Amino acid sequence: MGDLAHYPREVARFARQAEQLGADSLWVGDRLLAPVNPTVGYGGGDTIPTAFHALLDPFVLLSIAAVSTERVQIGTNVLNAPWYPPALLARSLTSIDLVSGGRLVLGFGVGWSPEEYTAAGVPMAERGARLDECLDALDAYWSQNPVAYHGKHWTVPATYADLKPVQRPRPPIYLGGYAPAAMSRAARRADGWLPVVRPGHGTPWEFNAAQINGPVDQLRSRAVEHGRDPAQIDLILRVYPTAEATVDQIVDALTGAERHTPVEHAFVDLMEVGQDIDHALELVGHILERARNA
Repeated sequence: MGDLAHYPREVARFARQAEQLGADSLWVGDRLLAPVNPTVGYGGGDTIPTAFHALLDPFVLLSIAAVSTERVQIGTNVLNAPWYPPALLARSLTSIDLVSGGRLVLGFGVGWSPEEYTAAGVPMAERGARLDECLDALDAYWSQNPVAYHGKHWTVPATYADLKPVQRPRPPIYLGGYAPAAMSRAARRADGWLPVVRPGHGTPWEFNAAQINGPVDQLRSRAVEHGRDPAQIDLILRVYPTAEATVDQIVDALTGAERHTPVEHAFVDLMEVGQDIDHALELVGHILERARNA
């Protein structure tokens, strides 16, 4: 977006003004590399978006958003939890929840880039098992004092952990992914799931509630199989407009989900449509205004 030298300092302005415009949540992503020769490209393709060439740390962005706003939730879409030792992750996330006054929403995933796993020093084949252990370790860290965790992949020696998140028992955890293992994990242990729609993808594009309701029905069936009440699993819709998407299509996705699916909260990723901070804020204003009047 625009002048990269000034972009990091503009994050605080974007967060403040988006909140003033009426946004209810702000979200950050988690990318480690923009591989020159990717084994797997973004979205299952064979390329990497130019936006990934300039990568800011998600924990820094969350902290900036936390101190620049007063009301909005701040979320991760998504943190690739298998990259991080749970003790480091717990320290960062507990700090951010405290700084924000209890506004942190955690979206976790396992990523898709072999090159990023190589750079993180973590075997990609272990990503699911490491995510499960990470969730177990975080639960322990946020509920016990002293806390210890011993798993196959991660170990936390017994330690005092006096600081706990503002949100009790912990910040809500949402999981992404449509693969059977990802859906089963969300049904078994997540507070919520993160479905996706892509306004502008395909011609002509129009909102299709079945793309959300079908997977949600599968998720709820799996929850019952695991002995959970499906109503316990919340939904936050990720709206990913393509570069060809119009504001009207984005609003159609938001209002269509509100009217025809169980989704009650959604956010829009502006990566492919926002040209710079000012343009992104202009889009936020237009989207919110039209959604309110739809």
